Amino acid sequence: MKIDIQYTQFQPAQSVAERALEKIGSLERFLKSFEKNHEITVFVEIARTTKHHKKGDVYYAEATFETVPGGKKMRATATAPDIRVAIDQVKEKLKKEIRRYKDKLVESKRRAV
Repeated sequence: MKIDIQYTQFQPAQSVAERALEKIGSLERFLKSFEKNHEITVFVEIARTTKHHKKGDVYYAEATFETVPGGKKMRATATAPDIRVAIDQVKEKLKKEIRRYKDKLVESKRRAV
């Protein structure tokens, strides 16, 4: 699994990049079944939604990937007052979406039999 991080209106800190790589990278165990024929690339965007606000949901995180080229696209977004919280929320949302998709695939295979 490859992770590409893009920063928008945000000065990247090493700790933020490491956290994003750690959290999104932990989803690799859920994606191994999709990586049989190709490597999955997860695109992560970390942004600051506004520069003049100091309170509220100022930070934004988004992660997107395709299970197979031209296949199901999975995407999760989150806004939070802290960028680390936003990254954690994106990870949890993606994990739920992957599980839901895998359950759906298993269920469809069971019905076909």
